[in-house]
Amino acid sequence: MNIGIVGCGNIAPIYLGNLRDRFAPVVAVKACADLDPERARLRASEFPGVEAAPLADLLADPDIGLILNLTTPQGHCEVARQALEAGKHVYNEKPLALSPDEGKELVRLAQARGLRIGAAPDTFLGAGLQACLRLLDEGAIGEPVAAQAFMLCRGHEHWHPNPDFYYKTGGGPLFDMGPYYLTALVALLGPVRRVTASARASFPERIIASEPRRGERIRVETPTHIVGVLEFAAGQIASLTTSFDTQASQAPRIELFGSKATLSLPDPNTFGGPVRLRAADDEEWRETPVTGPYAENARGLGVADMAAAIAEGRPHRASGELALHVLDIMRALLEAAEQGRHIEIGTTCARPPAME
Repeated sequence: MNIGIVGCGNIAPIYLGNLRDRFAPVVAVKACADLDPERARLRASEFPGVEAAPLADLLADPDIGLILNLTTPQGHCEVARQALEAGKHVYNEKPLALSPDEGKELVRLAQARGLRIGAAPDTFLGAGLQACLRLLDEGAIGEPVAAQAFMLCRGHEHWHPNPDFYYKTGGGPLFDMGPYYLTALVALLGPVRRVTASARASFPERIIASEPRRGERIRVETPTHIVGVLEFAAGQIASLTTSFDTQASQAPRIELFGSKATLSLPDPNTFGGPVRLRAADDEEWRETPVTGPYAENARGLGVADMAAAIAEGRPHRASGELALHVLDIMRALLEAAEQGRHIEIGTTCARPPAME
C-alpha cells in the first residue's frame, strides 16, 4: 500500500525510515506534505524516492491508499477528515483528535466510507509489552487486581525546538504522553469503566531552554500535573500520574499487581524491555527475557499492521476504536478534575489480540 505522509516535523524521520526499510514488503511511502513546503522538500530529500507535494495532491493521487497524519494535535481531526472524504485510509499520530466528539466523528466517517482508521501509539505491539501480555495471559501474576503508572518529567521545553503546542489544549502531559500509558493498560486489562482525577497547572508560563528559541516564554493553557484513578470494566483499579512539573523521580513506569505476583512493565514509550516479575516467595525481582520481534524503535509498526490487516481482511490492532477509548479516558480525567466527581466512560473497545 502506498502511503502519503502529512506533517514533516520531528517525528517524521523515524516513521519514514522504518516504513521505507523495515516494512517495505507491506507499505511504501510515496509522498509527503507539510504546511511549510520547504520542510516537506527537506524531508523528501533525506529519503530518496519520496516526493514533496501539496496536501491536495496527496489526497487526489489514486495510487496513495493511506494517509499517515503526523501533524500537531490541532490538525489531527481536520486532516483525517479530509483524507477519509477523499477515500483514503488514515492513521493519526496520537491523540486521535482533541475531543471524543471529534474522534467519534472520524470513526463514524471511516465506517460509513468502508475505510480504516487507526492511531498511535503502536509501542504496545513491541516486544516488551507483548511479553507482558503473554505473561498476563499465562497467569504469571494470578488474577490482576490493580495497577499504577507514572509519567514524570520537567517538561518538553527543555529539548523540543518548538514546544508551544505541548502547553495548549490537546497538549500537556496527559494528552502528549498519556496515550502510551493508557494504551498499554487497556491492551493488558481491557476497557475502562469510569474515572476521577485532580489536576493543576503548577506554573503559569514556561521558559524555553532549547535552541533556537532559548529564553522565549510560553503561556500555559492546560493542566501540567494530573493524578487520576481508573476503574476497569473487569474490576481492576489503577492510578495514573502524568506531569511536566517534576524535576526528578524514581517512580516505576507501570506496575501490575496480581494475586500471585507483581509485574514491572518497561517504558511504554519504547518497544523493548526490561520486563521484571516478582512473586510472593521471591527474594528479589526476576528479569523476564524479551524475545519477540520489534524490541527497538519500530514506530510505523501500527501503520504496517493496518496495511497488512486491510490486505488480509482482519481487524488491525492500533485501531480507531482503541484510540477513541483512550481519548475518551483522557478527556474524562480532565473533566473529572474540573468537576470534582467520577465520570463514566461512554466508549469501549476490544482488547487487541496479541502479535503473532
